[in-house]
Amino acid sequence: MSTFTLHTIESAPEESKPLLEKSKREFGMVPNLMAVLANAPGALEGYQKLHESFLNSSFDAEEITVVWQCINVEHNCTYCVPAHTGVAHSMNVDPALTEALRERQPMPTAKLQALYDFTLAMVRERGEVSEQQLSDFYDAGYGERQVLEIILGLSQKVISNYTNHIAKTPLDKPFQQFSWTKS
Repeated sequence: MSTFTLHTIESAPEESKPLLEKSKREFGMVPNLMAVLANAPGALEGYQKLHESFLNSSFDAEEITVVWQCINVEHNCTYCVPAHTGVAHSMNVDPALTEALRERQPMPTAKLQALYDFTLAMVRERGEVSEQQLSDFYDAGYGERQVLEIILGLSQKVISNYTNHIAKTPLDKPFQQFSWTKS
């Protein structure tokens, strides 16, 4: 059970109120992750800015989903895997891709596999990837911009995954249908 306060717009610190209102406009609700992050207005604002920046990266919806879910699964985030499954559905990402990510199965294309492999290496090696891993990523059609955008996505996921581990953030009702545990 969470020991962190799940704020509503009314109970949140003053600086967090407009940020929670923004979340409500975007998601039609205040997701529990945002309700927890509202305890620290700077953390909530930082997360929202990283989220928006990553959505506006050079990656398409499938690639965004690969980066997010690769990190979420590796970090064993039982909040973010279901939440981003729901987000992927809303972005019209093929459910077969989402399921493959949730189960650590091969990606449907070589390019998505290269993105998955490089993202996973970034997480596991804490950014100290080999020249071969970097070369393989570039050979798949990605470049320096995408390396930096993976770091952007990883920064966002560290905030959410670590917060959810510590706060034991309860899964929102709309995402419960996508519940997930590491196999």
